[in-house]
Amino acid sequence: MDNGSASTVERSDPPTRKPLWRSQAINKFTQQNLPACKPVLTPTWVILTFLLIGTIFIPIGLVSLHASRSVVEIVDRYDIDCVPEQFKSNKLGYIKDSSYPKNCSRTLKVNRHMKAPIYIYYQLDNYYQNHRRYVKSRSNQQLLHGLGSNKTSLCKPEQSNNGLPIVPCGLVAWSLFNDTYKFIRGKSELNVNRKNIAWKSDRDHKFGKHVYPFNFQNGTLIGGGKLNSSVPLSDQEDLIVWMRTAALPSFRKLYGRIEENLHANDVIVVNLMNNYNTYSFGGKKKLVLSTSSWLGGKNDFPGFAYIFVGSYCIVIAIVFMLLHVKNSRNTHVGYN
Repeated sequence: MDNGSASTVERSDPPTRKPLWRSQAINKFTQQNLPACKPVLTPTWVILTFLLIGTIFIPIGLVSLHASRSVVEIVDRYDIDCVPEQFKSNKLGYIKDSSYPKNCSRTLKVNRHMKAPIYIYYQLDNYYQNHRRYVKSRSNQQLLHGLGSNKTSLCKPEQSNNGLPIVPCGLVAWSLFNDTYKFIRGKSELNVNRKNIAWKSDRDHKFGKHVYPFNFQNGTLIGGGKLNSSVPLSDQEDLIVWMRTAALPSFRKLYGRIEENLHANDVIVVNLMNNYNTYSFGGKKKLVLSTSSWLGGKNDFPGFAYIFVGSYCIVIAIVFMLLHVKNSRNTHVGYN
């Protein structure tokens, strides 16, 4: 020490050392030395794997295709034929003029036995429910809480009318499908069950049990169907089904169920009201009667997809097998 001055020595805390096990684990991870399954893809294993996939997928595809083909389906497009002859060149004028009757009669023939329950769908084509502005034009809070909710800014232009709020607001509810159907076999009308056609989760958790329609379809521009103001939204299942917007421009929505069998060669007379306007955008309307299987409705795509993938795997396995045999012979000849 110079001049009797005391020098101060600063001490730094020793660096914290990581546990040994952690350092070893990190080192194994960075060096790719962790234990792992490393299968050796020999030609035999590859061929057997493709054969196994093929033998599993093809039976699944055949069973799925059989289930789909067991579904009986009747599809009838009625939007063109239900326009009177004098309005064939002006369909839009016909559908907008409320003074002309919209009733129409169609005849359907049952070609195969249809076991109950028989599901009734309406199908719309070229209808883009997935449009961004259309999908957003609703208020989920209002559907659940009614007039107590103020979060309705996305509902424009169907947010209010004459200074009063609209319940339910938005373009989705405003465009509610409103064609109706009655089915007659012989001299008796078939009973159509229209209960429980919507998802239970939607009825219980998305539409209020004490929320009632208010000021709905009272403006100058009328969209689709009207709602009963004395029935809560949770019980208006037509609306609930419609509010679950479709992802594709062609879609089906459940209308009801016929809970009695239809026999082969039965003739069903359908008395319908052609109210809904699809003529302004070139849309199509179809009525669908369909049974169901354990796989659901009629859909051949899963069956064909499984069969295609399974067949492709078997073909690849055969090609690999031939190449393997050929290369094995060449190698054996070379050694000799």
